[in-house]
Amino acid sequence: MSIVWNPWHGCHKLSEGCLNCYVYRIDGKIERDPSKIILNSDCDLPVRRKKNGEWNIPSGETVYTCLSSDFFIEEADEWREQTWQYIRQRNDVDFVIITKRILRFGISLPDDWGGGYDNVTVGCTCENNKRAAERLPFFLKFPIKHRFIICEPMLEYVDFKRWLIPEKIEKVSVGGESGENARICDFEWVRQTAEDARSCGVGFEYHQTGARLKKDGKIYQIPRQLQASQARKAGLDT
Repeated sequence: MSIVWNPWHGCHKLSEGCLNCYVYRIDGKIERDPSKIILNSDCDLPVRRKKNGEWNIPSGETVYTCLSSDFFIEEADEWREQTWQYIRQRNDVDFVIITKRILRFGISLPDDWGGGYDNVTVGCTCENNKRAAERLPFFLKFPIKHRFIICEPMLEYVDFKRWLIPEKIEKVSVGGESGENARICDFEWVRQTAEDARSCGVGFEYHQTGARLKKDGKIYQIPRQLQASQARKAGLDT
């Protein structure tokens, strides 16, 4: 089981992977400006308790952090130190942080970070070869105990092999793009990436097909509610 915790909200369209991003699509429907970075009222959710004293987030949960923004976005620098304190206090909960701003990883790191917190997993997004080459050399050098690569939206076949070091990378997670303006994801890119991960001894996850999937020369339009289940049916996960 997992939950989502968004201490702040809002993002900027800074790369190819942001052109049809979740925040812009959802905020557009409710007439909210997604480019404004705001601190949410439940920013302290991990340390909140119920009336009976129990944690709102039970021990053992997996918490996906800041999915409606980016944990390392510049405008949140003043809030991040306190957020790290919540994460440190709840060392009985696993926090997953997915970021395209991995180059800002060292900003506002807690003093006791050392080689990383046991309960924090960091995922670095790379939607194409250009972003992989920019981000992954640094990602591998930063002090992080648990890390994975996430290629979503997958815009081309990305040759990750040089960075798939089992001692450093736990898995590669791949997904196509969702939304009305989704770009095509070719199943052959996904299949080849799964093969690359296996050959390097790294885990692989095909977490969603995206809205437009090309397979065997045909383009399939896949409804949002079926994208995860159709990806699992491909049988590529390890």
